[in-house]
Amino acid sequence: MVITVCVAVYFIGANYLIHNLDQKLDIQTSSQSSQNDQSSKIQQSESNSTKDTQDWKLTLVNQNNLIPENYTIEVTELNNGQAIDKRAYPYLQEMMDDARAAGLSPIICSSYRSMEKQTRLFDEQVKGLQNQGKDYVDAVAEAKTAVAYPGTSEHQLGLAVDIVSEDYQLLDEKQEETPEYIWLSKNCSKYGFIVRYPNGKTDITGVIYEPWHFRYVGKEAAQEIMSKGICLEEYLEGSSSSSSAKS
Repeated sequence: MVITVCVAVYFIGANYLIHNLDQKLDIQTSSQSSQNDQSSKIQQSESNSTKDTQDWKLTLVNQNNLIPENYTIEVTELNNGQAIDKRAYPYLQEMMDDARAAGLSPIICSSYRSMEKQTRLFDEQVKGLQNQGKDYVDAVAEAKTAVAYPGTSEHQLGLAVDIVSEDYQLLDEKQEETPEYIWLSKNCSKYGFIVRYPNGKTDITGVIYEPWHFRYVGKEAAQEIMSKGICLEEYLEGSSSSSSAKS
């Protein structure tokens, strides 16, 4: 068996974070906790919709919504030690297999992250911006648009994956020009995935456009979100409004 190695590069100031990740998925399972002791003083928002709290697939995590306390998941591990929620794994595997069958070479560059790893990535982003001359407060604010603050990252849910083209592995907007992204953006909803941070939605999501970041939300929600060109926050807001109108 041949294992393709992906090198995903995150640009941080003058620094690069290089992650060597295997392409082929494995099916080992283990229990992982996405919660370590949090030093953050951020207060958890109560703005999650009723639908969000009832369906694990639609758990909303962003700058205003921390990962629920004591949140744990059972994950399926990739060969490289990365992982995804085992409930989403079959759909991810099917999507990747179908993309490859279409002659494409998508590579998973990141998936489940522990609190420790997310904290490290965020701190390195802040340091890179400070090295560019920004003060700490401004560096933290800007860093949040590129790397989620610890406790607010979807990668900690185990439902998000970063997927790039084998021929273009930089995490930037040019990723949208690759055949892999074009195929994934058109077909991901069939497998229950969405482009989580679409172009033009930063004011809502709080995150810059990321054509490599895909999130599992289930087929029904994914098809509505992608067909309407909305983001998860807008979908949940609409679901909440509809529920209120019916009550």
